[in-house]
Amino acid sequence: MYYSAGTYESFAHPEKPEGVDKKSAYIIGTGLAGLTAAFYLVRDGQMKGEHIHLLEKLTLAGGSCDGRKDITKGFFMRGGREMDNHFEVMWDMFRDVPSMENPEISVLDEYYWLNKHDPNYSLCRATVNRGQDAHTDKKFGLDKASAQALSKLFITPEKELEDKKISEVLPDSFWDTNFWLYWQTMFAFQRWSSALEMKRYLCRYVHHIDGLPDFSALRFTKYNQYESLIMPLVNYLTAHGVQIEYGMDVKNVVIETVGDKKIARQIIYIKDGEEQTLDLVEDDLVFITNGCCTDTSCYGDQTHVPDLSKVKNGAGESWDLWKNIARQAKHGEFGNPDNFCDDYEATNWMSATVATSDEKIISKIKDICKRDPRDGKVTTGGIVTVKDSTENWYLSWTINRQPQFKAQDKNMVLVWLYALNTNKEGNFVKKAMRDCTGKEVCEEWLYHIGVDPKEIPDLAENACNTTTCFMPFINAFFQPRKNEDRPKVVPEGSVNFAFLGQFAETPRDTIFTIEYSMRTGMESVYTLLDIDRGVPEVWGSKYDVRELLRACYYAIDKKPITDVKLSFAEKEALKVLLKKVRGTDVEILLKNSGLIE
Repeated sequence: MYYSAGTYESFAHPEKPEGVDKKSAYIIGTGLAGLTAAFYLVRDGQMKGEHIHLLEKLTLAGGSCDGRKDITKGFFMRGGREMDNHFEVMWDMFRDVPSMENPEISVLDEYYWLNKHDPNYSLCRATVNRGQDAHTDKKFGLDKASAQALSKLFITPEKELEDKKISEVLPDSFWDTNFWLYWQTMFAFQRWSSALEMKRYLCRYVHHIDGLPDFSALRFTKYNQYESLIMPLVNYLTAHGVQIEYGMDVKNVVIETVGDKKIARQIIYIKDGEEQTLDLVEDDLVFITNGCCTDTSCYGDQTHVPDLSKVKNGAGESWDLWKNIARQAKHGEFGNPDNFCDDYEATNWMSATVATSDEKIISKIKDICKRDPRDGKVTTGGIVTVKDSTENWYLSWTINRQPQFKAQDKNMVLVWLYALNTNKEGNFVKKAMRDCTGKEVCEEWLYHIGVDPKEIPDLAENACNTTTCFMPFINAFFQPRKNEDRPKVVPEGSVNFAFLGQFAETPRDTIFTIEYSMRTGMESVYTLLDIDRGVPEVWGSKYDVRELLRACYYAIDKKPITDVKLSFAEKEALKVLLKKVRGTDVEILLKNSGLIE
């Protein structure tokens, strides 16, 4: 497997891999990583669909990328994923997956046209004083110490950031900047999250720095991502004969080490309450989703709090599977699951879905986001963060294009909200979010959008339906780590197995994105089948001097560098530099970026 850039290999079709007709594939988990692996086995690996088996414990494919209507709870979404224009593997795959609404076009075509006609951007990024615009005004507000620390983080080798927290590499003044407000609430980082992962995000999305304050860098699907992405992909796979076997609770994959070779020999699973085994030969390929950010999700509804009685550090079916595999490693080559799941108080947050058709509530929404959510277009354009709640729940909320579900009533609006602090009292509801019913969670949100406090209890009970979800391990992949804590997609010496998803290691890309999951799926297939076509590399904006200069300009809130507070020595050095580059391409680059006039 190798990486490529440009269009030469993007448009090529690989030759059929040697011996593929003798092979079968078993994919554990039907999240986007597993489904992507199945797709590449079919399209580029040219494996017969009936030789591909997706093993799923639940009754529905999609993994963490879900969205559904429950007959008792109503509509709910655990979360949504933000996408940009450089998810190269995503576009490589979805250009060949037919849209469900119009099979004559691809999912990519549908998505591309939608975001061209209705581009995403926010008109209110944060509120204060119960629904008033906080006027962050697209400014980052970085002081000199914070800007220098971010620059240093950007160029620090990953090896030096292993096991370090963000708080260990950034100054205290950073936490009061708009940059951190944008960053923390958009990506769900915490001060104790991995400095290594923050570096990756900085490098991966440096070309989007101008779109960070108002989300203009982002793109979204028409409906929830289960209906817009998962369902078309499942339809594509089943149309090609791929087998999805539900109710398969995989407990272990037995791996034999023979000299330098590592061979998956057996899959142990429970089906219909009975433990069973599937013996494997070297021509049987196994793709393992190790770990899951939504493991042990705890649901609540309008009148019930989430039941957290089964939440324990290190406990969860996906963790158990990974631990069973990791114990078989000779030198830790299958990763270290304990690093990610042994402190759920550091890795949890909670989300909720509010359904309402009430005009009083919708009028408050319109006051804040300056758009009518029932127009079928971009509404909030991303999350609206409640600055007043940063020391409480730290609440943010969003309304994507409506309807979010095809079955949704045309007058209904679905609001998704989440809180980073689940163990602190709310501003209005004097309870921790994790101890609240859906109605109480809704009351807190109604308070922050400016609803009359006297009307809040009645509206939350009779004009809204709120479902909730506490996710103990949702931020597990942000835990400070060493490089070897995540296994390589295909470990050294592996003959017939690979790891998939957010807890497998692929260089340069960022976890908590659908692109990361898909990339592991593509890389695993291309490696095990030795497909002779390049995997598109992670977009290289961090190597583009134009993007770096432009990022500097936006980081100092769109001022020329001569307007920045500098010491006398720095001013003199700048004068010398500008004199040396006068009349060169460097001067043109600096002017084009805005750094000099």
